[in-house]
Amino acid sequence: MEFELLASGYGLLEAPRVDDLGRLYFSDIPNGGVYRRNPGGNVETLIPKRKGVGGMIFNASGGLVLTGRGLIHWDEKTGRSRDLFVAWGGKPVGMNDLTTDDHGSIYTGTINFDPLSNEQPIPGSLFRIDPPGRAVKLWDGIEVSNGLGLSPDRKHLYHSDSPTGAVWVYDVTHERGVKDRRIFARMPAGLPDGLAVDAQGGVWVAAFRAGEVVHFLKDGAVAERIKLPATMVTSLVFGGRDMRDLYVVTADNTNAPNLKGTIFRARAGVPGLPVPKANF
Repeated sequence: MEFELLASGYGLLEAPRVDDLGRLYFSDIPNGGVYRRNPGGNVETLIPKRKGVGGMIFNASGGLVLTGRGLIHWDEKTGRSRDLFVAWGGKPVGMNDLTTDDHGSIYTGTINFDPLSNEQPIPGSLFRIDPPGRAVKLWDGIEVSNGLGLSPDRKHLYHSDSPTGAVWVYDVTHERGVKDRRIFARMPAGLPDGLAVDAQGGVWVAAFRAGEVVHFLKDGAVAERIKLPATMVTSLVFGGRDMRDLYVVTADNTNAPNLKGTIFRARAGVPGLPVPKANF
């Protein structure tokens, strides 16, 4: 798989999404900012200061739903944001990666400490946020919540729990809760970060600190390990008209360290699974 370099010079990149016009949205966790790269190559700043955006999704009525310090909806027409879910049990919540279901609800995990520091990890929880902002706690004890994705038949939810070195899977109940959390696959190297599901039920995972993307088949077997010129591979997303464009974002570049956080694109052998829009 050959990767082309699309943009560079950032910090730790996260939350990639591609819209119907082929525009790539992404965030810079430590430096702040939500950006959009147009097909011609120019990059525009949409939200200049928001830090910690580990998850992003398009909203059905327009704008973006973003994590960070709370879950917010950002309206592109006005440039204003509104809170959707900012506290649980009277305490502010910080959230990382997310995904959506066919009802427009969001599945996201909380992070109760700074994962980029040397702080002792404080386990977080998995939530489902239903429109217009009702939160339902689904699971506790997640060490560092990262990538999330639903299977094509919506019967399974995949979840990267980074320090465990594994991608976990839940059964999704008829009430859209989860049960029977278990290991789907262990990473051959590195820590699982962002993930994406393909149309055949395979799971593609960014291997942080291992410089690769791991493609697992739907039974958890390793199909391929795709090397990149970066060590800290953070997330990925499918896009393009045929959903075979694979975008990968990083926090470094080993070919040219001065390029720092980099965006790459390659062609995948299978199409990705579209992720529904949120409905807030």
